[in-house]
Amino acid sequence: VPQLGPQLPPRLTQQPWHLLYSTGRDGFSLRTLYRSGARPDSPALLLIRDTEAQAFGAFFASAIRSSSGFYGTGETFLFSFCPELKVFRWTGRNDFFVKGDVNLLMVGGGSGRFGLWLDGDLHHGGSQPCETFDNETLSHQEEFCIQDLELWGLA
Repeated sequence: VPQLGPQLPPRLTQQPWHLLYSTGRDGFSLRTLYRSGARPDSPALLLIRDTEAQAFGAFFASAIRSSSGFYGTGETFLFSFCPELKVFRWTGRNDFFVKGDVNLLMVGGGSGRFGLWLDGDLHHGGSQPCETFDNETLSHQEEFCIQDLELWGLA
């Protein structure tokens, strides 16, 4: 989280963050993740470590939630620590920021590809280059297994 501080919108850089959800504490469930992150209009930081020890994630300008369509703002971004911090910001090509239901959470998209996706049991995910963020694949492989996942929110 400290390394990501300078990448956040200026209004958030001095705000204290606290852990809303952790697979180690709360189990592996997208439904529980939505419930834990349900603080309206509160930014959130999603951190993932896969089974190959790669760390990556996403910043959301507002709370993540289940939705029928895409939502979010251009402040949303993807990032990876592979091996140093790389941040992938909004390109302006589309508004496919975040969309999720009980079976799938998607961040970024275009042409049938998602910058980051997680399945409903939070065991598997994937990452592909997408138009929204013009990102690299966040993990070593396009599909990965999740070892740890955390959601952080503003205190």
